Amino acid sequence: MEHIDEEWEFLTSFIKGLALHFGNNCECVLLDVSNYEEYGSGLIVAIENGHVTGRKVGDTGTNLGLEILKGKINEGDKYNYMTQTADGKMLRSTTMYIRNSKGIPIGCICINLDITDLIMADKTIQDMLLLEESSKDVNEVFANNINDLLNMLIQQAQDYVQKPVAKMTREDKKKGIEYLDEKGAFLVKKSGERICNYFNISKYTLYKYLDELKQESNNKK
Repeated sequence: MEHIDEEWEFLTSFIKGLALHFGNNCECVLLDVSNYEEYGSGLIVAIENGHVTGRKVGDTGTNLGLEILKGKINEGDKYNYMTQTADGKMLRSTTMYIRNSKGIPIGCICINLDITDLIMADKTIQDMLLLEESSKDVNEVFANNINDLLNMLIQQAQDYVQKPVAKMTREDKKKGIEYLDEKGAFLVKKSGERICNYFNISKYTLYKYLDELKQESNNKK
C-alpha cells in the first residue's frame, strides 16, 4: 500500500468497529501523514467519537507524529500509554503507524480511551486498566490545529528549560531550541519565524544554534 486511500473502506470500517466495540468513550482516529510537509503534521481524515479530545476531520495530529516524521523515533508505534487532554480527561492511548513499501509512514491509527471515571473507581478497576504497565514517558499534545500544536510545543520547551525567556541565557535558548528540534517543531510551516519571535533571536542566530547543535550531536557519536 502506497497511500491509505487504497484501503480507505477497510481502514474507516476498522476504526468505526473499534469505536463501537469499546463504546462512546473511545475515540478512534485515522490520520494521513503522507503530506506532512504541506500540513506540518498528520491530518485527521476520519474520526469516531471525536468528543473525547474535541477534534474533528481536518484537524492536525499530535506532537508524537512530528517526532516520528522528524526521525527522532524509529519504530514509532506506542501502546497503552497515559495522556491527558486540555480539559483534564485522562486517556489510555495507542498509536500505530501505517507504512508504505519503503517503510515510510503514510498513515496512523490512534485509539484514545477516556478512563477518567474509571480512575476514580477502586483499585480493582485500576488493576483491570493496566495502569502500572502503561508507559509513563510519553508527553502527547492534543490540539485542533497546527498553530495550537506549535504553541503548546513552545510552552513545553520553556517548561523544559525551566526559565522564562527574559531570563534565558544563550545556552538556555539553545537548550529550548534543541528540545523543539527533537520534537519535530521545525517541520511545521513558518515555525522558524514564530520560534525566533518567542526566543527574541534572529533567523541567523536560530540557524547558527541549529548548526551548533548538529555538530555537538555528531561529536557525541
